[in-house]
Amino acid sequence: MTDLLFSKASRRSWLKQGAALSLAATGTLRAWAQPQTTLILGDQAGGLRSLFEASKALEGAPFAYRWANFQGAAPLFEAQRSAAVDTAMAGDLPVLAAAVGKTPLKIVATRVGKADSLGIVVQPDSTLRSVSDLRGKTVIVSSARGSISQYQLYGALEEAGVPRSEVTVKFVLPTDAAAAFASKQIDAWAVFDPYYTIAVQQGGRILRDGRGINTALGFITASEHSLADPARRAAIVQFLDRLGRAGDWALANPEAYAQAYSQLTRLPIESARIITARASVAGRPVSEADIVALQAVADRSARDGILPVRVDVRAITDTQLWKRSA
Repeated sequence: MTDLLFSKASRRSWLKQGAALSLAATGTLRAWAQPQTTLILGDQAGGLRSLFEASKALEGAPFAYRWANFQGAAPLFEAQRSAAVDTAMAGDLPVLAAAVGKTPLKIVATRVGKADSLGIVVQPDSTLRSVSDLRGKTVIVSSARGSISQYQLYGALEEAGVPRSEVTVKFVLPTDAAAAFASKQIDAWAVFDPYYTIAVQQGGRILRDGRGINTALGFITASEHSLADPARRAAIVQFLDRLGRAGDWALANPEAYAQAYSQLTRLPIESARIITARASVAGRPVSEADIVALQAVADRSARDGILPVRVDVRAITDTQLWKRSA
């Protein structure tokens, strides 16, 4: 998976602080009386599950559900491609990359976060002081090609006038990269929350965050296979209704949300407060402005070679599935 070498002790140390972040396909089946449908809800680093558990927005849902947790978008969309999850949540570019990779999905909801939830971090004693100093250096990007971190890095390089050909880019899943960064085997790392916040709190220095580069939009996607089943489609609409309620609750109760996130991920409450304050929480139907913003990301990514082809965002979006009432 990676050609980076780091000590087992270093990896254990990092994982001890955020062990739950690297779990894959875990969760507890919540059974209701004679459920018609069971939804497998794809999640990244426990973010969505903690939101629902804190808000209790899934209590009394007319469907059964199970959480499937992944450390990044790439493995999550691989699960959606194989019909192992009904829904997935990710940032803008990973959704586009999944569509290019022939994942049969539709964008069905938008989540709004803050662009400073990701960035490029370096070691505290690094000689790198600006993005222009990355010339001739190696930058680790998490988690895979087509990630929001790759888009962040390429945008920062363009802003600084640094040709991408002058920077070596390697792709490493975030838990592996986090351990290597903690043991100082990585000098520059483009990454997203929660790993970004953890790195900074462990002494990493921010070289450039996502403000002015990333859209801060996240999206919920549903498998086309799931949407083709009437009962499952109806359950997904119910799930999205409850997503909207959960987001409203989190915005009104930030401390309770942070506490729940801390308990689920086993991260310190100080980290949880930062992560949840800028997470993509608010859930709403996909708007025309969202489609335009995501199309701009798709066009730029195709231009820059991040994506091999241009994605028609409107073609992979279902704006009729969810019509949340005011």
